[in-house]
Amino acid sequence: MMPGTFRSISTRLATRVSQPALKSLLAAALFLCAAPMLHAQDWFHLETSTGADRIRIAVADFKPQSADPNTATCKRAFDTTLFADLNVAGIFDMVSKSQLPQVTPGVPAEMNLQQWAAPPATAAMVAFGNLSVQSGRIIVNGFLDDAKNTQFPQIFAKQYSEEASEDQARQIAHRFADEIIARLGGGITGIAETKIYYVKQTGENKEIWEMDYDGANQHAITHLGATSISPRVSPDNSRIAFSSLSRDGFQIRMYSLLLNRIVNFPTAPGANISPAWAPSGSQLAFSSSRSGRAEIWVSDPDGHVAHKITSFGRDASPTWNPKTGSQIAWISGRTGLPQLYVMDSDGSGVQRMTDGGYASSPSWSPNGQFLAFAWDRKYGPGAPGGQDIYIMEIATKRWIQLTHDIGRCDFPSWSPDGRHLVFSNNPDGHADHWRIMSMLADGTQKRALTGSGTDMPNWSWK
Repeated sequence: MMPGTFRSISTRLATRVSQPALKSLLAAALFLCAAPMLHAQDWFHLETSTGADRIRIAVADFKPQSADPNTATCKRAFDTTLFADLNVAGIFDMVSKSQLPQVTPGVPAEMNLQQWAAPPATAAMVAFGNLSVQSGRIIVNGFLDDAKNTQFPQIFAKQYSEEASEDQARQIAHRFADEIIARLGGGITGIAETKIYYVKQTGENKEIWEMDYDGANQHAITHLGATSISPRVSPDNSRIAFSSLSRDGFQIRMYSLLLNRIVNFPTAPGANISPAWAPSGSQLAFSSSRSGRAEIWVSDPDGHVAHKITSFGRDASPTWNPKTGSQIAWISGRTGLPQLYVMDSDGSGVQRMTDGGYASSPSWSPNGQFLAFAWDRKYGPGAPGGQDIYIMEIATKRWIQLTHDIGRCDFPSWSPDGRHLVFSNNPDGHADHWRIMSMLADGTQKRALTGSGTDMPNWSWK
């Protein structure tokens, strides 16, 4: 296959897109040929992985309080989801279920905190409560207690009520988990209610799909019968911008999550790909070859009043600084192989961040301090190594490698709490075996969220 800028994208599309369309896409991309080996960089301690010691928390199974036949199903979904949410959060030392006291407290009057604070549980915090199904509704009363404060133990109590179903039991567990994380995690909102948007192979086509942050509730958003890539959800979660192949080549499309349909977005000549939202939601950056070569353009969210902010060509994959909205990181092949760059949002103040290899798919951390991206640091014929996920500290350009020996990795995307990343992974090199994985931002707790045929994830802003 001919070389091209979006090596990571083109390899996914080569078997599904016609040669003229593929060449049109590649014409918008960055490729050239070999590059010198990178000089080794010092490891640095990732700030997002530092902080206070993890809080040891026990999560009791909730006490059933109704005879409705749906109670057991809802309770099982709730208990499993709550424990998993807190375990994945990255800020807790979870007490194993096997170490919990053999009691099921449903209300504060039934709680004996000394049992939970003593070995083997040795819990600092205890989450517990009760669950019932009444008249077709699930009712959950949740409590969080400080096991070391026997005089005033209760941190908060919360009641939830929804239509009785397994899915709603999961959603209530997500909300309760986020409440706990917000109280104990330094005021940073939890991510259990967030969504991940991604690309899924459906027969001959690629559609945009949505799932919960933990991989549950996977379902299609678009049904276009086309090749759609690079979904990016707006900051207010109302729209998804993506690129889709049509008779006019790749065009930016817009899907309204409020109206559940495609809404108007103007077409333009050339290849128009990799949209990215400004944190205000008032601007959209994307790569377009409408002027003859791939440049970064910025428009309003409806696609009007578009203007070009780069001028060297072979520019793609913009991502905004979500903290300030005043900077854009992107990938450019202006000096040879694609490298990571940062500029002011008007195109000034350009800085090259990587010093070799093959970089792609940047994503800016919520606190504005780090860039996650895919990088093949020793790219070239016969070179060892491969494409992995890295994080770079913007102020110092120091980096750390997060993935090792799990196959090719691409398209990282930050969670809104800045503690997690989701990314694409191809474990064995087969073109249709891409899957989506998540991990903590220090590279630990990797887990697969989807099976094969899924790619290009984007985490919602909230």
